[in-house]
Amino acid sequence: MQFQTISRRLALAAALLASLWLAGCSTAPTGAVPGQLSSARPEPADHSRGKPRASNAATARDYRKDAARHVYEINKDRIYGGKLPPLLYAVGTLQVNLDADGRVLSMHWMRAPTHAPEVIAEIERTVLMDAPYPAATRLGKVTWTDTWLWDEGGHFQLDTLSEGQQ
Repeated sequence: MQFQTISRRLALAAALLASLWLAGCSTAPTGAVPGQLSSARPEPADHSRGKPRASNAATARDYRKDAARHVYEINKDRIYGGKLPPLLYAVGTLQVNLDADGRVLSMHWMRAPTHAPEVIAEIERTVLMDAPYPAATRLGKVTWTDTWLWDEGGHFQLDTLSEGQQ
């Protein structure tokens, strides 16, 4: 009787280990952080950039401006200058969960431009590459939500700092 119980437990343990091993062999693309839709990864960090200034924002809504300015500063050559055209190639709203030091913990698409998977991947890569974001000294962890307005040429504005549309 006791031998059968031990045998069953060993069989269950072996089955569990096998299923965990098979789960690890998945070929589905996985992102760098939970919630990514693409397999985008950040390029090697540019340490010459230095640490961003801390944010003194009291609310997540106020923090949006600091995060958007941070993205604009790093991506100056990719920001669409002036009013955006009346028809945009892609519009996506993304929530980015940041830890107290401005590192990306996860992301959640509230509105993903699924017709343009290359834009999804580029936004996710940009978000990851631009980390760390300003540390939210008064908030600790913060969720930064912004809408990415994308033209056909690969330039963008963030809704928070947008100059509007023609």
